[in-house]
Amino acid sequence: MIRKLVNRMVSGAVAAGAAFVAIVALGATLFYGLCLVVTPLGAAAITAGVFAAIAIIAYLVFANKADPQDDADDEDDEPESLPGRLLHMVQQRPVVGVVAALAAGAILLKKPGLAAMALAAFNDSGHDKRDHRSRSRSKSRRRRR
Repeated sequence: MIRKLVNRMVSGAVAAGAAFVAIVALGATLFYGLCLVVTPLGAAAITAGVFAAIAIIAYLVFANKADPQDDADDEDDEPESLPGRLLHMVQQRPVVGVVAALAAGAILLKKPGLAAMALAAFNDSGHDKRDHRSRSRSKSRRRRR
């Protein structure tokens, strides 16, 4: 599940980077194309206006897609476990997930001992539950005999 989460965050970051490069290239192309017709100052103003209009249109399209009724339904479906909640958060708000992953990566690069402690705690908690279950089963088997 964690590998799937990391793969989604990496693919989202790659897609965002590719979109950024494409938008910058489109802006440069528009600017230099307009420089052939108008002065560079006019070309810069027209390019900025075009991208401002695109940003406003994108905002209006995505703002209308968010319905208050959908948010109420999503709150009921939120899982209770920590990894489930993290996955749910990343699915609902991918930008927050990417920022959190980058921050966690930066912290873990500076302090690798912290990563080892977190993994040990995560693995130990799972083993303790399984050991407790197996112990209780063996006790109940002994009682039956």
